[in-house]
Amino acid sequence: MAVNRFVLNGVSYHGEGAIQEIPGIIQSKGFQKAFIASDPDLVKFGVTKKVTDLLDANGMAYAVFSDIKPNPTIENVKAGVEAYKASGADYMIAIGGGSSMDTAKAIGIIVNNPEFADVRSLEGVAPTKNRTVFTVAVPTTAGTAAEATINYVITDVEKKRKFVCVDVNDIPDVAIVDADMMSTMPKGLTAATGMDALTHAIEGYTTAAAWALPDCLNLEAIRLISANLRKAVENDPEGREGMALGQFVTGMAFSNVGLGIAHSMAHTLGAVYDTPHGVACAMMLPIVMEFNQEATGEKFKAIAEAMGVDTAGMDQAAYRKAAIDAVRQLSVDVGIPTKLEAMKEEDLDFLAESAAADACAPGNPKTATIEDFKTLFRKVM
Repeated sequence: MAVNRFVLNGVSYHGEGAIQEIPGIIQSKGFQKAFIASDPDLVKFGVTKKVTDLLDANGMAYAVFSDIKPNPTIENVKAGVEAYKASGADYMIAIGGGSSMDTAKAIGIIVNNPEFADVRSLEGVAPTKNRTVFTVAVPTTAGTAAEATINYVITDVEKKRKFVCVDVNDIPDVAIVDADMMSTMPKGLTAATGMDALTHAIEGYTTAAAWALPDCLNLEAIRLISANLRKAVENDPEGREGMALGQFVTGMAFSNVGLGIAHSMAHTLGAVYDTPHGVACAMMLPIVMEFNQEATGEKFKAIAEAMGVDTAGMDQAAYRKAAIDAVRQLSVDVGIPTKLEAMKEEDLDFLAESAAADACAPGNPKTATIEDFKTLFRKVM
């Protein structure tokens, strides 16, 4: 029997008002100054302030770093490392979606492992020796679950590619999952990040490395996301709460088993066309499910049922189609486009080669050739 590793946060707090725990956590650790990594829009619209107000009320020092792009770049990370060193901070609070948290993870790893100052050296599974800087992660989107994972993704603008870093030393020490921090997300972002979470759950459930413990979590995440994403897009508080939990549940799971080619293709679309990650995932997921279906045994039956489909009397072909149709319908219902206008035939070679080289590709249950990737990409043109 194979030995399976499972890495989780040291502690996580869930529910409305969970951010109130932050001052006490920091005071109990004796830290002196926070380095707050948060993207500029969250600073501008007062979301970051919900946390800094708590620090102010408790007389706690901090510096805010917001030089972070939606698809964070090598340059963002380098600037962050320098800003952290200059700030005199001794711990981090990452506030935002995947971009803020991925940037914070890379900063924290490099600060404590300076031999990896070349950000590209972190690609894949980097043999870092030291844990990241002590980090409290506060998600403001219900999607990436970066607060619960050992992964982060950085964009190499020069080479027009995104690279995935996998490192058990980068998982935040504390996750604060407070749906109130997500309540200002606009509809489009709620939909896109929610479909990213569904992609995590379905790919994590069907990945080559899947096993019993993450399977339990991923199936429950599929159920939670299917039941709550439409409501969350309408800013229903119950829907927000359900999505906050669902995305975290799959984060715990997929972080430990990996993903598949819907993600490797989405990373490539993000790097080349700056397509929002969740939108790219939503476009690719049903297409990739069709490609993978022969390699998934009975798992699509469980996916269909978790998405509310009554599979009684269905044969294998019918329940597989039902699962794919349920995913397509959810994506359409929350307003995700099905085509990417920017994609060009002449880009297909580069797109296919980049997707094949992505760290998520080996986890796919069915091996995809370069020609397979081109065929799949053409379906969103």
